[in-house]
Amino acid sequence: MPDDRFPVEVVGCVPVVAAPAEIDITNAEALRSALLDAAANGHGTLVVNMTRTQFCDSSGLHALIAAHKRAEAEDREVLLVIPGTAALRVFALTGMDRVIPTFTSLDQALAHTGRRDGQPALGWEPVTDPGQATATGAAASALCGGPDR
Repeated sequence: MPDDRFPVEVVGCVPVVAAPAEIDITNAEALRSALLDAAANGHGTLVVNMTRTQFCDSSGLHALIAAHKRAEAEDREVLLVIPGTAALRVFALTGMDRVIPTFTSLDQALAHTGRRDGQPALGWEPVTDPGQATATGAAASALCGGPDR
């Protein structure tokens, strides 16, 4: 069952998980579970939208790294959207911004996915206009070919 604290929107067949304003020990494990659930639906890319995130402690970093490692093991990818300097600073100081692809806008992250069939794209060069339609729930699953692509 999806966690309502971490809404998932499917944009152009790519699941986008909205991270909370603060990611810390009180919610990091639930976020990790939500990310793994969203990634398990057969999509090649998972985007974590951290637009609202102002604070992320080490437990939050651990949750994001766990999702990234799982995705890599399954030949998938996790992309982060971090427009704010407060959260981005933590990733820069720890070097995680060089491990997990990080973008300053959702459009850039979605454009990075390249092909619109949910398969990961090669390269890190974001494009500015992904031209994506938005769908949720059963409509997204039908539009994207279901959980098995």
